Amino acid sequence: MSDVGFITILITAVGLSADCFAVALSLIISQRGITLSQFTRFPLAFGLFQAIMLVIGWLVGRSVVQFISAYDHWLAFGLLAVIGGRMIWESFHEKEESNDKDINRWFTLLALSVATSIDSLAAGLSYAFLRVDIILAGITTGLTTFIITFIGYYIGKKVGALVGKRAEMAGGVILILIGLRIILEHVF
Repeated sequence: MSDVGFITILITAVGLSADCFAVALSLIISQRGITLSQFTRFPLAFGLFQAIMLVIGWLVGRSVVQFISAYDHWLAFGLLAVIGGRMIWESFHEKEESNDKDINRWFTLLALSVATSIDSLAAGLSYAFLRVDIILAGITTGLTTFIITFIGYYIGKKVGALVGKRAEMAGGVILILIGLRIILEHVF
């Protein structure tokens, strides 16, 4: 029995997935020729990290809340700003068609997965003070993130064709704006 019902868990999972949707959308509109099989790593990684961070937050509980909340927003902003800034910089420079700009590189995938799942860690911390079925919450959050990230992929494919040459710059700006939103939410 839990104090937090499935509907609340699902609504929270959708909220936690919003950044993943925006990141997926911005990456797809900024990268040409990304196939569905190449992109599949992102929803898998994002969903897995959201679920894991939720459970880690729940396990850590109240003892670390003050330590994490002091800098979590800066970490998320830093990761998103570096990746977004690089995308903007690359949008102004001609680049050869090669695999060294592949968004599926492990560092990019890891950095984006961590940056988008920090809020999930905080949600897990709040779940630690409630009676919640953490297995249900973790699975729901992971699957919801997986699905919403795939939706971002499909929308990004449609929008990317319309945006054209400067889509990479737009994607970088979106990532930086997500980071700024995280900072502003924590400051205000």
